Amino acid sequence: MAGTKNGGAAAAKTNKSKYGADFYAKIGAMGGKKGHTGGFYANRDLARIAGAKGGRISRRTKASV
Repeated sequence: MAGTKNGGAAAAKTNKSKYGADFYAKIGAMGGKKGHTGGFYANRDLARIAGAKGGRISRRTKASV
C-alpha cells in the first residue's frame, strides 16, 4: 500500500519498532546539523531587506470602487 495514508502509518510503525521511538527526531536532527551556510543569520542586512520586500506584498485583494 505504498503512497497511501495507511501505508505511511504502517511504515512509521515499522520504523519506530526497528529503530526506536525517536527515529524521526533523530533523522530530523541529522538534517538540521548538515547545514553550514548560515542563512539569514550570516547576513542580517540581507534579512532586513528581504523582510521589507515581503512586508510590502499584500495578500489582500484591492477593494473595487
